[in-house]
Amino acid sequence: MLAPLRNEPRDYAWGSTTLIAELEGREPSGRPEAEVWFGAHPGDPAETPDGRLDEVLGATDAQEQALPYLLKLLAAGSPLSIQAHPSRPQAIEGFAREEAAGIDRDAPTRTYRDANHKPELIVAVSPTFRALAGIRDLDTTRRFIAELGLSAAPLAERLATAVDSLADVIEWVLAPSSDGDTRAVIDAALAATSEEFAAELALVAELEAAYPGDPGIVVAMLMNLVELREGEGLFVPAGVLHAYLSGLGVELMAASDNVLRGGLTPKHIDIDELLSVLDARPSAAPTVAAEAVSAGIVQYPVPVSDFALVRADVAGDDVELPASGDAIALAVAGDVEVSSAGSDAVRLRPGQAVFASADEGPLTLRGTGTVFVATPGR
Repeated sequence: MLAPLRNEPRDYAWGSTTLIAELEGREPSGRPEAEVWFGAHPGDPAETPDGRLDEVLGATDAQEQALPYLLKLLAAGSPLSIQAHPSRPQAIEGFAREEAAGIDRDAPTRTYRDANHKPELIVAVSPTFRALAGIRDLDTTRRFIAELGLSAAPLAERLATAVDSLADVIEWVLAPSSDGDTRAVIDAALAATSEEFAAELALVAELEAAYPGDPGIVVAMLMNLVELREGEGLFVPAGVLHAYLSGLGVELMAASDNVLRGGLTPKHIDIDELLSVLDARPSAAPTVAAEAVSAGIVQYPVPVSDFALVRADVAGDDVELPASGDAIALAVAGDVEVSSAGSDAVRLRPGQAVFASADEGPLTLRGTGTVFVATPGR
């Protein structure tokens, strides 16, 4: 089966009003357009000419995943919530616990909506894509907070005694009893100037405008600020705090909707559950460099078996993609035809996608443009 896919943008409040429309070459809708899901996840399956992709692939239950991955366009016009995702064992245990407790799967206090993990990869499509990812190294963070002066002393004292993890610091920041101290830290950052930390201070002002007084602003001050250029990637494994800030990207993840939030949101935050899955060890931002595979094709290596992602740049000569399981191809530039030996070609313009079942064999891309292709991992 070689079938075009379509879906409507999801109108989350943080979505951009222009980025997806500009990619697709149409007028903006006037509403936030945050994500377009190209996959078979039962939460919002893509449509094929023969019906919903999950049903076409034979899924019969709301928890059955017809594909091990979910491919999205993601357009952030304002910062998303700071969040982390569970490992597979944590998701299995948490889902079973909430099922046994009788918590409705759509309830706002529900944490585990399925029994799967959610490692994710995002690749910048816009010229820049900003994100927070992982806990910054302690020496740099201590230097940053020291520039805020005495108002930040309670936070500085806790950072001074931290060694291998900032879990205790993050627990203190998110606790309601720390509201006065976190407000003082935010105010100090808004008043501070620093050549070294100018970007971080500008981000504090941006987050304060979007989420006034949210303790997640202080959590963000402990994290790596990342700016991806077009084609660069970021991989977020289980337990790693992250938040996308602005820009358009192609996102690929395990087929799950499990999110544990840690700030920058009016939604439910379960501090204890977040801390139970959190990897709060300082580390470098988890960026991913593209690796050349063959002429016109690069891959983004990730240490999971749920998914794999390649980018194909087609410039006149045909580009051949070997068969590697059920695939979804998503165009982000140009005008490209996707064909196989067994089906008629499907033409893709930016923002359009096609599903290719494993029995289609190798795919051929023809035309001029850029296409991302998601498959199961190995």
